[in-house]
Amino acid sequence: MSRFAAVSGAAVVTAGAVVMLVALVAPAGSWWDGYVSEAGTAGQPYAVPYRLGLVLLGCGVALIGQALRALKLASAALFVAAGLAAVSGLVACTDRCPLPPYEPTTVADVVHAAASVLGLVVLAGAMALVWWSDLRTAVTRLAGVCVAVMVPLGAVLGLLMVFVGRSDLGALVERAVLFVAVCWLVGTGLLLGVRPAAYVH
Repeated sequence: MSRFAAVSGAAVVTAGAVVMLVALVAPAGSWWDGYVSEAGTAGQPYAVPYRLGLVLLGCGVALIGQALRALKLASAALFVAAGLAAVSGLVACTDRCPLPPYEPTTVADVVHAAASVLGLVVLAGAMALVWWSDLRTAVTRLAGVCVAVMVPLGAVLGLLMVFVGRSDLGALVERAVLFVAVCWLVGTGLLLGVRPAAYVH
C-alpha cells in the first residue's frame, strides 16, 4: 500500500505540475512575468485548469505523506501542506495577485497568499524532518540537497516580497522554489516506490 501511495503520489504531483505549467505558458506573452498564481485569476484563459492542477498536486502531496507515515512528523507536515495547496487552488487571488503593503488587497488575496506561502514553508519543514531522520538512505540525501537549496531561495523570495514587492527577480525565484519542491516530491515518491521498507511499518 505504501509503495502504491508513493508511486501514485509522484505521478499525481507530476500531473498537477504539468497542468499548472501548461496553464502558465499557454497564454500569449511572457510566462516569466508576475507570480505563478496569476495564471489562476479570473479572466485568465486557463484559470480553471491551473487551479485544478494545484488541487491535484495537493492530492499527490497527501499520497506521499501517506507513504512516509513511519516518519510521523514529516507525514503530518505533508498532509498540512496538501491541505494548504488545496486552499490555494480553491481560493483564487484577484487580478495580478496583489500583496500588501504595496498594493490594495482583498480577503481572497490574503487567504490565497497565506495558504501558498505557509504551504511552501511547511513543505520545507517536511523536507528537513526527512533529512534529520535517523535513516540514511537516498530519500534522506535527496531531502538534504533539496532543503539546502529551497531554504535560501525561500528566504530570498520572502525578503523580495516584503521589501521590494512585485519584481522580475521575485518571479524567477518563485519559479525556482516551486521547481525544487516538485522535484523533491516526485523524487521522494519514486524512491519510496523502489525501496519503501525503511519507512513503513
